[in-house]
Amino acid sequence: MTKQFRMNSVWACGMTAALAAGSIGVMRAQTMTSVVENASEAKWGPAPPMLPAGAQIAVLSGDPGKAAPYAVRLKFPANYAVPAHSHPTDEHVVVVSGTLTLGMGDKLSKTASGNKALGVGGFAIAAANMNHYAYTGSAATTIVLYGTGPVEFKYVNPSDDPRNAKTTAPK
Repeated sequence: MTKQFRMNSVWACGMTAALAAGSIGVMRAQTMTSVVENASEAKWGPAPPMLPAGAQIAVLSGDPGKAAPYAVRLKFPANYAVPAHSHPTDEHVVVVSGTLTLGMGDKLSKTASGNKALGVGGFAIAAANMNHYAYTGSAATTIVLYGTGPVEFKYVNPSDDPRNAKTTAPK
């Protein structure tokens, strides 16, 4: 064995050990408390104002408002729509009841040929900064949404953003 080979081997072993130790440290830093919960145990509340009115949310783990992993359940009523928008991080969706139709583009179109209806067990990833939209049909739909926060919505058309809705004063 040459001296150069031994030095490279020692260096490689040292780097492997350092990377493994670093990975374990990162894994420990991201460890969350255990969650074991049936759907019937969900604690539902109104979804954040970045979503159109009518949706409900139940946080499963993490805090969607922070730069960390999260998982939430979202329940949408029948005939619900989320206009075209994007997110700064990837969004993972699993349909657990009903049907959610997803489409890509700058404007919600229920007749677009690229739309895909996802039934129970359907899965999608909306990549960061990709404009997409979603809507339900004649039945309520529940999804599990997960990823790394913070969750933010950037609506393609600012007038579609429910946070920009003008409220009228009572007369």
